[in-house]
Amino acid sequence: MENWSVEQVCNWLKQRNLGELVPKFHEEEISGAALLALNDRMVQQLVKKIGHQAVLMDLIRKYQQQKSGLDSLTYCCETSSQKFPEVISGKNLKSFFARYKMLQWTSSYSLPEFPYDVKCILAEKKCPDHSMRIRIIEFLQADMTKYLEGSLYPNSQQYNIVVNALLQAYPFLDEDGNGFLLWKRALKDRFKYVRRPIEDDEQVLRNKCKFGHRRGQTRKSSFAENKLDDVQVQVEEEPAYLKGSTMDLHIKWLKQEYMKTHRNWKEVDNRMNVTIEIRRKMISNKAPLKDILRLFPFLRCPYQLFREFQLLTHMDIYKKTVGILEIYSENILSLYVVRNNPINIMLQENLKQHTEEDVLKYMKMTAACLLLPDVFGDDSSLFAAVNEEVKAVTPVLEVKNPFNVNSCEFALYIEREELAQLDDCTMALAALVAAFHVFDIPCPKRIHRTLNFLESLIFEVRKPASLP
Repeated sequence: MENWSVEQVCNWLKQRNLGELVPKFHEEEISGAALLALNDRMVQQLVKKIGHQAVLMDLIRKYQQQKSGLDSLTYCCETSSQKFPEVISGKNLKSFFARYKMLQWTSSYSLPEFPYDVKCILAEKKCPDHSMRIRIIEFLQADMTKYLEGSLYPNSQQYNIVVNALLQAYPFLDEDGNGFLLWKRALKDRFKYVRRPIEDDEQVLRNKCKFGHRRGQTRKSSFAENKLDDVQVQVEEEPAYLKGSTMDLHIKWLKQEYMKTHRNWKEVDNRMNVTIEIRRKMISNKAPLKDILRLFPFLRCPYQLFREFQLLTHMDIYKKTVGILEIYSENILSLYVVRNNPINIMLQENLKQHTEEDVLKYMKMTAACLLLPDVFGDDSSLFAAVNEEVKAVTPVLEVKNPFNVNSCEFALYIEREELAQLDDCTMALAALVAAFHVFDIPCPKRIHRTLNFLESLIFEVRKPASLP
């Protein structure tokens, strides 16, 4: 952060819902070094609203504490190795540096040295074309694998850190505010592509079996099955108003592109734009959901679900949801009504096992998300099924092992069928709210107050609903 330019500081403020401060920071030329040097009096002169002052000082303080903690850890490592060489040896040394590497992920990850041609494009602040994007993603994937000591399974937090580092270094890559999800999706696809042909790595095989892959199944047979499914989709009867129309070409292209490992996301966006009218017509005419998803399978992708929501409402629901959970999670967990809730009890037990600030924050946000229906006295079974079978027909979340950083799973279900797998609680909550709007599904009365609270904040209602 010390080396950030004024522009990078302003982007950082926008990501933390402090966009109102950007003009003042530009005017006063507050760089990263200047930001960290601010004291209470300077912040009061710079920022008028007390709430913004408190949030800004808290963020600066947390960063300084995190940095000093990392410095002290490095010093401790050096002095301990000199004074007590027998204390940090063997397994102790291995666990010590494993923890140190995790701290590096959370506080001081630096981008790899890109090749000359990539650096030239980035230096000119030009948006890279498709081939150049692939080059950038390849280098990021290789660098992450190096940090993970050869593992091909980063967690969601590590994806977020790398993509944030990329967009902070090169803000022009954040196209129309959708760059974060776009680059994260591309990076995850790259890891999937690298893992796909590997048949002898035990971790890869375990994860493949977890998602339905049978041991011994080859790429060839899997590809053949996909082609067979594609043929079956094509021979199914299309709605009458699509036959012979230009829309038919777009829909066929979308279905074929969805079957690919590497997808041309820019072209997907274009064709989803072109077909939105026919898609909205089908949804307003109450066409069966399976027919809508058969013609527009990309609505199963969280990024496209959020993008559809943005086309309809002009709101970035993912960023809004991140802000809601960051602001309200502590308040929700402190309410008396959830003190003895099983989710809260489970959270408190798991908090004792971790000390990393980012992990604790993630677990608290997850708990706050799952406790929302109980706060408003709504039916939690219509909101999320935690470690149990989904029973609701309306959009609902399936959550497994919510407080296990390595094995937690989130999925969105509609009509008891899985629509999409999701990375974390913020993406899950955003997808749940977006699904009601995108598929025009009436909100059940028994969950109305919870969704009303979320929507009032997402749509920036002048007097938003408040916590009880």
